[in-house]
Amino acid sequence: MSAIINQLLEPITNFLYCPTPQSWIDEAIKGENLPTLLVDHANCELKAAQTAMLLLRRYAVDKESGDALLAWLKPFEDFVYRKVGDGNFKEHVNLSKKLISKSNFEHGDELINKMVMLIKEELHHFQQVWEIMQNRGIEYANLTASRYARGMMKRVRTHEPAKLTDTLICGAFIEARSCERFAKLAPFLDDELETFYISLLRSEARHFQDYLSLAEKIALQPIDDRIELFKQKEAELILSDDSEFRFHSGVLIGN
Repeated sequence: MSAIINQLLEPITNFLYCPTPQSWIDEAIKGENLPTLLVDHANCELKAAQTAMLLLRRYAVDKESGDALLAWLKPFEDFVYRKVGDGNFKEHVNLSKKLISKSNFEHGDELINKMVMLIKEELHHFQQVWEIMQNRGIEYANLTASRYARGMMKRVRTHEPAKLTDTLICGAFIEARSCERFAKLAPFLDDELETFYISLLRSEARHFQDYLSLAEKIALQPIDDRIELFKQKEAELILSDDSEFRFHSGVLIGN
């Protein structure tokens, strides 16, 4: 792995409590698991965009802007969840209008700027995964979600601003783990996928820091204890047994 990749990965591995177990990597690189890996990866890219959109609609933008965000993601959601459309998303990559920040949310403009950029990147990466799937004859099959994100969100507090702070910290860990797995997988994949996964690491390596910086500003107090709580929970999910292989699954039972 090149020096620049190691440089990108260092803050991510320092942030996470544990590396991905070798047993997960061994499972992920099996040829029969490639369709599941790519479909679930595409799902993760879309879910990341949806999470950022929900944060904007809930906290940062007015109703008209919220409606524009819904319209932006609708073609992708229609295709994945309702099998509507031909899978050509090139004309839907960009947002159709400027978003208006709510006047009562101090960090609205910063949240908008960072999350809109993140959504653009995630939707672009979703499209890239889908194109790779098409070229390899892999259908977009329905997959159940892994327990990973749900397990993380169970620890989110329900009162504000703690809820938003915790949600952003969760986002930081999910983004960091995704990048760590891009790097772990890349050397074991064919040339096309290795190049693609390294490009994703380069593009998404800063995402976890964007989430963290927002969490720190919104919390108005140190968040080290919350980071530690989610760090331990994230490691527990990654190291414990899982019954199904997914992009963020733990150790497969029997492996």
